[in-house]
Amino acid sequence: MSIAGEIKTLFKNKYKREPVLLRSPGRINLIGEHTDYNEGYVLPAAIDKYIYLGFAKNNSRKCRVYSIDFGEEESFLLEDMKPRKGWINFVMGVAAQLVNAGHELQGFDCVFGGDIPIGAGLSSSAALENGVGFGLNELFDLKLSPMALLKFSQQAEHEYAGVKCGIMDMFASMMGKKDQAIRLDCRSLDHAYFPLELGEYQLLLCNSMVSHSLAESAYNERREECQQGVDQVKQQFPEVKSLRDVTPQMLEKAKGEMSPLVYQRCAYVILENERLIDTCNALAADDLVAVGYLLYGSHEGLSEAYEVSCPELDFLVDYTRDLSYVLGARMMGGGFGGCTLNLLKKSATKDFIASITAAYQEKFGLKMEAYAVNVVDGTGVFFG
Repeated sequence: MSIAGEIKTLFKNKYKREPVLLRSPGRINLIGEHTDYNEGYVLPAAIDKYIYLGFAKNNSRKCRVYSIDFGEEESFLLEDMKPRKGWINFVMGVAAQLVNAGHELQGFDCVFGGDIPIGAGLSSSAALENGVGFGLNELFDLKLSPMALLKFSQQAEHEYAGVKCGIMDMFASMMGKKDQAIRLDCRSLDHAYFPLELGEYQLLLCNSMVSHSLAESAYNERREECQQGVDQVKQQFPEVKSLRDVTPQMLEKAKGEMSPLVYQRCAYVILENERLIDTCNALAADDLVAVGYLLYGSHEGLSEAYEVSCPELDFLVDYTRDLSYVLGARMMGGGFGGCTLNLLKKSATKDFIASITAAYQEKFGLKMEAYAVNVVDGTGVFFG
């Protein structure tokens, strides 16, 4: 039975009602890493790994939520929504944002589950939050736009999950379009769609199955280093507000004011924004060879200049370099673990997975996981 079918059956058995069904996707980021907090560009897309949700009103002030993956039910009252431990924060947080903004909710029942791998950096939490917002919007006819809903998801993540994330994950999951990548301006939220029609090629994620503890402290350090660079460039160019405004020429002029490390970090961010624009142009021209070349360039920058990779991710990318059927690969996400993104021929996918899995296991004693993904539409009602 499908996950949606399981939710429908479980919902009817548990809550004795027919649910409204929603489907909310995870996301990849094609290129543009660590550019978001520097007010730059990102290029995400929604993928066919989903959170599925069922909703119905229950004519009370109580909200009951059952997680298939955790096999447990949690509940809360609309008058008593405060952060607590566990997955319920992702659901309650969105409901709380809606109520705080003056929208009228009543009690509801919800069952959810999905196939987005947890901890792989594919934004299962954003998919869940978007699904909750979209579901409550449908259920109580709130007439909110997708843009308004994804902002409530971000607030829920900040205030209830305690993660000060950017907007990309929610945006990609909510606003995704089939076979298209979204160029998102993280300063203005202006966005444009670019064709991601891959023909004989395929996007494949290789999950390193590691998550190094360095990630959080390194993230904070990188943010500080970028801000130092901005402050030093500002001394000569007062109009600069973030690295987004800094050209390579400006950076060169201010180079003497900053440490070699800060210069290196800033140079990476400026080049990554340029690579992203070049990737959009390559997609528009249907030049996948150029896209692959830019993916490798992004990984080199992340590994050598920004130093957020790790031996496992570098191994997975380096393994692909001499394979004629792979156009490009790079680490994806914040770094120090998670997945690599690979652009390769569909016909070679099976052999590639077998060989890279064996090589990775021999090197690190770890069993890698691989997920072929397709680019899909964003969060919405599901009729399947």
